[in-house]
Amino acid sequence: MSCGFDLDHYRELLAAARAGGYRFRTFGEAPTRGDLFLRHDVDLSLDAALTMAGLEAELGVTTTYLLMTESVFYNLASSEGVAAIERLRELGHAVGLHAVYPNVELDERFDRVVSWHNPDPATMSEPLDGAINVYAEPYFSPQTYRSDSNQRWRAGCPHEELRAGAFPWLQVLVHPEIWVYPGTTMGQTMRAMVAAESERRLEQLAADGIHLE
Repeated sequence: MSCGFDLDHYRELLAAARAGGYRFRTFGEAPTRGDLFLRHDVDLSLDAALTMAGLEAELGVTTTYLLMTESVFYNLASSEGVAAIERLRELGHAVGLHAVYPNVELDERFDRVVSWHNPDPATMSEPLDGAINVYAEPYFSPQTYRSDSNQRWRAGCPHEELRAGAFPWLQVLVHPEIWVYPGTTMGQTMRAMVAAESERRLEQLAADGIHLE
């Protein structure tokens, strides 16, 4: 099994979790043995998020997508943003807020679940009034948390531990763009994402009546 960051291995991760007896949960009740909280901080690409969400729905997996209102890469108030939230809901996923500290504005678009963008260890685990902070107790501890940030698992790819049922419960952070766009390094993957975005922008221009000759 290759531990590459691609959708084939993502399928293998989900299958390993099922083989290990884990249940896919969204944030709400405190973790119990066998729970797997799979979350996606959507930093860069709604398209990548929708691709991954579709794959998960196909496999009967429910996860949590956390979207930004302060992103320079996408706009939730645009027609694309509105459609993306609607589609994520249609596919059965939870939708929370990926916030820039300390700004938390939870409107009707979001479940009352928050993750911090580029969190500061000094403040990231502070409790929130009326909302769940995924970096706070009872959902967060170093022993039961894995992240793929910058296309690198800090403690190694967790698929073998998942298959063996080695975690009592686990929260896993997966960034969709890392898995949807090709590249063996973060730089390669980001350049592939930018190339795909360029093509999409040209299509949008043409659809808006812009002559591109």
